[in-house]
Parts: sequence; structure tokens; C-alpha cells
Amino acid sequence: MRALPALTRHERHFDADDVIVSKTDLKGKITYANQTFIQLSGYSEQELLGAPHNLIRHPDMPRCVFKLLWDTIAAGNEIFAYVVNRSRNGDHYWVFAHVTPSYDLNGKLVGYHSNRRVPKRQPIDSVIIPTYKALVDVENQNPDPRAGMEASLGVVVNMLQEKGMTYDQWVLSL
Repeated sequence: MRALPALTRHERHFDADDVIVSKTDLKGKITYANQTFIQLSGYSEQELLGAPHNLIRHPDMPRCVFKLLWDTIAAGNEIFAYVVNRSRNGDHYWVFAHVTPSYDLNGKLVGYHSNRRVPKRQPIDSVIIPTYKALVDVENQNPDPRAGMEASLGVVVNMLQEKGMTYDQWVLSL
């Protein structure tokens, strides 16, 4: 696997009217990427197609949020989430993602579809960044990545139970 460049700490932005669109198969391999996704990610269409979607995973993004996302869509439900992605050159960009399962004409789950829009900045700065940092810290405290992810997922579940909300309700309330 190709070594990733160092993080630049430079944030990329996209227009409020733009929508990032991608589709994946059931294993998370990219089957479609629109021009906005190609441009922000810094990868060519050829590099993206067939690649795992986690190619753009930023290290500041808690693994437990992706576990929650994948568990939700694999169960046939949609989910909303704030996500920070990593561009090919080490830049980053924030999105407000809406991920849904995709079905064929017979109702069989065949993949996933994600639309991402420009997120509201205030919740990112005041809630999401500190929350995600705390979750990544929990994940990194355990030398076993799976155990760290499960521990941070427990933190999310407890937070949501205390608020009496689902993850979507929490995200949409921000």
C-alpha cells in the first residue's frame, strides 16, 4: 500500500450548492465517484474506482463512528454523520454525510450511496471536533485497535443514552 503524505492542516472547502456523491459495493469498494468527490479527494476517477472508501479516512476521524455508520447501513437504515476526510495530498475537508443502503429491483441489498454536503461550521468547531478528539484518544489508549474502537463506541452509546437520543437525532440536533 502506498504511504500517505503527512497531514497539511490545510482545510479544503467546496461550494454550498455542491454535493459529493459516491457509491460503494457491499465491501465498501468505490463503484462511482462524482466530479466534486474526485476534485476534493485529489484522486483520479481511475484511482478511486475499485478502491476501498476508507482510502480518504482521516486519522482524526474516530473508528467507532464508522462502525456505527456501517452497522446502521448494513441493517438497511440510513444515517447522517459529520465526517472529516483526508485528501490525497494530506489536506482535509469536512462533510455532512447522508449514507443510505442501495437495493436492486428485487429488494436485495447491493451497496451503499452517500451524499455529502457542506456542513454547518459552528457544530464542527464547538461539538464535533472536541467529541471526535476525545473518542480518538479513547481508541488510542488501547494497543488493540478493535478493543479501542469498542471502548470509544461505548462512550458514544453512553452519551446518547444520557441524552435520550439516537445518533441521527443527536447529529441533526447540532
